[in-house]
Amino acid sequence: MKVGGQVDSVKVIPVKVPQVFPFPVQPAPQGWGLYLHIPFCERKCPYCDFNTYAGLEEMYERYVSALVKEIRRVGDVLGRPVVRTIFLGGGTPTVLSPQGLEALFRALNDAFAVQPNAEITCEANPGTVDRSRFQVLHELGVNRLSLGAQSFVSEELRFLGRIHDVRDIQQAVDAARSVGFENVNLDLIYGLPGQSPHAWRVSLQRALACQPTHISCYALTVEEKTSLARWVANGRVPPPDEDLQAELYMMAQDILEEAGYVHYEISNWARPGRMCQHNLIYWRNEPFLGLGAGAHACDLRRRWWLERAPHIYIRRVIGDETTVVGWEELSSQTAMAETMMLGLRLLQEGVSRSRFAKQFGVDPVVYYRSVVARLQAWGLLEVLPDRLRLTPRAYTVANRVFVEFL
Repeated sequence: MKVGGQVDSVKVIPVKVPQVFPFPVQPAPQGWGLYLHIPFCERKCPYCDFNTYAGLEEMYERYVSALVKEIRRVGDVLGRPVVRTIFLGGGTPTVLSPQGLEALFRALNDAFAVQPNAEITCEANPGTVDRSRFQVLHELGVNRLSLGAQSFVSEELRFLGRIHDVRDIQQAVDAARSVGFENVNLDLIYGLPGQSPHAWRVSLQRALACQPTHISCYALTVEEKTSLARWVANGRVPPPDEDLQAELYMMAQDILEEAGYVHYEISNWARPGRMCQHNLIYWRNEPFLGLGAGAHACDLRRRWWLERAPHIYIRRVIGDETTVVGWEELSSQTAMAETMMLGLRLLQEGVSRSRFAKQFGVDPVVYYRSVVARLQAWGLLEVLPDRLRLTPRAYTVANRVFVEFL
């Protein structure tokens, strides 16, 4: 600037502007589903291939600080967008301190326009929660719990590496209900090596005795680079028996249907009106955001994913760098195929022909004419005036149906 006819040299100090997304994010007209990943557990289960880590307690506080900053900067860039569901998963979110959980929810409510009736779910391990922790979650606005019960047979819990016992599950459900939680899911795993139909029936019946509003049943799968994969490879345990898994799956269908649960998704049953609204966003192929180490997101034009390693994720956030480490543009063909594959997982709802036509400009029955005819001939697909859905015969071979749309 000029001072008394002199020109002073001015040193310009560059300001580092945070780069949140390396691309424009499309808005979600009906609101986002928001997933927060907490990648910590007290112990890593031998079958788990999720992005989770044990023994990193010293990182919890720094991770929460980074995630809070990420929440705020994403909300700022997207203009405090509407959020209709929130899901805290992991890992085990309840390993965080009450102060850490409170900081996350304060940031969420500041950065996003959370709908008043939003479904807010938190996963919890029955071995890491008590009444006081549930009280904190309830006061913060969590209105749905998903408890990783996995089994009600002690020997099976030990095989699965769980830190809780059978008694802890019922105590966790009772504690949750005592502070006001009405919407509770129980996760169960079936098809363990040597598992008998009787043992699976015991788990289902004891789960029903807890009177959850929702039950998820997942077949044990051998994922690469897990302890279970090494056990199978070296002959310590046999691989899962697919025929037995199919038998146990059908047993679950019969028992849960008789108990009044609606089999609304391949692996999920719910009391009427208690379907998981957050997961419905995934299955309907609607926009969702993912925040936290290794989380994924999709705005229907592209899919992206974040840095997996928690310490690098923290470093990127602190350094005002993007945490996005990869993305892909979605062609209309890919988007249509994924809409079919995901939507057909919804056993009652299926794929809405009118919604598909509105989004892609074509009736799926017309676009996939030959595939639909082939699946109908095999007795695996039902074509109704307003929707496409799997036949009951297809439930145990659903992947065979899905690959047809690829």
